[in-house]
Amino acid sequence: MLEFEKPLWEQGYRFIAGIDEVGRGCLFGDVVAAAVIMPEGLVLEGIDDSKKLTEKKREALYWEIIEHAEAWSVASVDAATVDEINIKQAARLAMKQAVETLGMQADYLLVDAEKVDIELPQQAIIKGDARSQSIAAASILAKVTRDRLCSDEWDKLYPAYGIAIHKGYATKHHREKLLAFGPSPMHRRSFLGKLFAEQQVLF
Repeated sequence: MLEFEKPLWEQGYRFIAGIDEVGRGCLFGDVVAAAVIMPEGLVLEGIDDSKKLTEKKREALYWEIIEHAEAWSVASVDAATVDEINIKQAARLAMKQAVETLGMQADYLLVDAEKVDIELPQQAIIKGDARSQSIAAASILAKVTRDRLCSDEWDKLYPAYGIAIHKGYATKHHREKLLAFGPSPMHRRSFLGKLFAEQQVLF
């Protein structure tokens, strides 16, 4: 998991930040990004793409990452902004904000399949969350943060939709609730046109 980090450390880059986001495909809520700088040479056992891990494992690794990280940050962009600038740009904005709020200056960025709009040397890695420990660590922090928001805050704000269960993704249950109740203020209107068009429902 250090195949990308090791050559960079050998080139003299000291503070390598891994960056990833979650929630890109959701119908509801913020897109959340994280940036993490791990100590040079440290290997954390069990780190992987957050989607491949159980919730219990993600939670355990979340605390382990925070304990060992030289710096970490999480940032989010809300549904209204997603609708305004589109999900790709919103994800990039969340990533940029995560890097800018790290609390220390990264000197190189490893990014999961994206470019961050910051003047720093960086590498976009396809499936980076499964290939780079730094990116995997960021994916875990972002995923745990967003899942907690779904369960602890957003589900209580809008209990009709079952957000704690499906985390805002387009499950059958979520689509049925949307058709029954219409979208909440935190739903991404730009994502819902097809669903409502299929049902010939206007919103």
